[in-house]
Amino acid sequence: MSWDASRAGRAWRYLKASIQRRAVFLVPTAALIGIVAGAVVAGMTFTIRVLHRLLFAVPEGERLSAQVALLDPRMALVPALGGVLVGLSIFFVRRFRSRPPVDPIEANALHGGRMSFRESVILAAQTMVSNGFGASVGLEAGYTQISAAVASWAGRVLELRRGDVRILVACGAAGAVAAAFDAPLTGAFYAFELILGTYTIAAVAPMMAAALAATLTANWLGAVQFSITIGEVEALQAADYVPFLLLGLVGGGVAILLMRLVTLVDSLFGKIGIRTEFRPVLGGLVVGGLALITPQILSSGNGALYLDLTEEPALAIIFGVLVLKIISAAISLGSGFRGGLFFASLFVGGLLGTLFAALVAVVAPSVAAGPIETALVGMTAVATGVVGGPLTMTFLALEVSGDLALAGGVLAAAIVASLLVRETFGYSFSTWRLHLRGETIRSAQDVGWIRSLTVGSMMRTDVKTVPVTTTIAELKAAFPLGSTSRVVAVDGEGKYAGILLLADAYGEREEPEADSRTDIAPLLKFDDEWLSPAMNARTAAGSFQRAKAEELAVLDRENQVVGLLTEGYLLRRYAEELEKVRRDLSGER
Repeated sequence: MSWDASRAGRAWRYLKASIQRRAVFLVPTAALIGIVAGAVVAGMTFTIRVLHRLLFAVPEGERLSAQVALLDPRMALVPALGGVLVGLSIFFVRRFRSRPPVDPIEANALHGGRMSFRESVILAAQTMVSNGFGASVGLEAGYTQISAAVASWAGRVLELRRGDVRILVACGAAGAVAAAFDAPLTGAFYAFELILGTYTIAAVAPMMAAALAATLTANWLGAVQFSITIGEVEALQAADYVPFLLLGLVGGGVAILLMRLVTLVDSLFGKIGIRTEFRPVLGGLVVGGLALITPQILSSGNGALYLDLTEEPALAIIFGVLVLKIISAAISLGSGFRGGLFFASLFVGGLLGTLFAALVAVVAPSVAAGPIETALVGMTAVATGVVGGPLTMTFLALEVSGDLALAGGVLAAAIVASLLVRETFGYSFSTWRLHLRGETIRSAQDVGWIRSLTVGSMMRTDVKTVPVTTTIAELKAAFPLGSTSRVVAVDGEGKYAGILLLADAYGEREEPEADSRTDIAPLLKFDDEWLSPAMNARTAAGSFQRAKAEELAVLDRENQVVGLLTEGYLLRRYAEELEKVRRDLSGER
């Protein structure tokens, strides 16, 4: 028995070492993560459909948001009941932790891909409750959170390098999105653009392996995925792309409006003074009231979007649903329900595109693109503005429609929307929420290593200090020429007063005999520029540049000297860490 255990232990160590040393072994690992992601999507989707059948009496095979009306007006209270459950979970979770859970973007940007599995399970459960009880949120945030957390856990168990863990986290998210939409390329580019923050050759194979494995798994398990059939698309001329560019601008503006409304609702709850645990209940009551007008605003909106694109309802109805969906999504997320705006942005964009097509038909009837084609472009524009990733949304529109003829128009609208949001707003919804918490990241590009490279970790602590009242003669006696290059002066309370270059004290002087009467105060430099131990390397480099100094003192909060840091050492350490990141991205072992 002990021999078998020993052999198993050696095999496990060999497997870990193989994955750590050779990038090719990362591919099957990513495929296994993709299988888990596909199972997660299938399991969560099945659970949500069961909840919708139990709570809203949705017939088998139909979707909640595709219902014409609620079967019973009392069902309008279901979202509020979901708000009670979400509020209780927020109350109990806060007793054990104070910070929000780390999502895949934040994990890859700041924490080297490290995520809490327990926190992710809680967030995924809250997302399922929110969506299952009818709140106007999507499941995609839950899919990606739990799948990426599994990948992060696998990376830690295998003791992989920081760069490989980040790639696996991106693979988990890629598998989740690919399985949700039956769109492997969409999942892969979602991971590249949003979770990894860059395109790298080293990540292509594992990313595609995870996306394909997740898609096949979800299909095999019978997950119901989103798709659109638009039929044959007419050949588009150059002039036909002009409306798409305009729609990209409008879609980007609607995306900014949607994100701003979420923040506005959250701030209004804060100004009123309602406790965080009670906010989802009030939000659920409002969403339930809107559902009495039309159930299309409930849950993700998958069924409603398909219904509106195929049944061609009156434009007034489409406009009404568009406005109500924006309001309900903002209230749901702003009041504290868990979920995302991924599918809500697709829904809003599809309705916007349909309305835009009606306007184009009046103004420019010769344009070849019809309402469904324009709806797809609208979906791409709004979703790009909200979620980010123009190529991700372009591939989504193409994969769900199965038609490449729209490639130019879809991509053009996505780029225009992305530029508008980036130049006027600056964030996607995920990074905007991080910004509201005080973070400054705008993408998943790895900046965590910069934050960990602090002045406190690089400074020298063997600081030579002298009182500011020391005379030049006393200084020379204590520090012969060549013993050191500089000393730090402190005042009577031990606080920083400046840095003295020893060469200045030994320089040619008009009255050498005055050294015994002259203190060192006139020779001090950099008395108004110093560093703190918590500064990161980038901020410290800016301080050196402003002061034009080669070495600066490091002070604590009481202005006491705790160390010294040279610019040369700072730049060398920064270059070393940057080279490590480059090797990680290029896949060098």
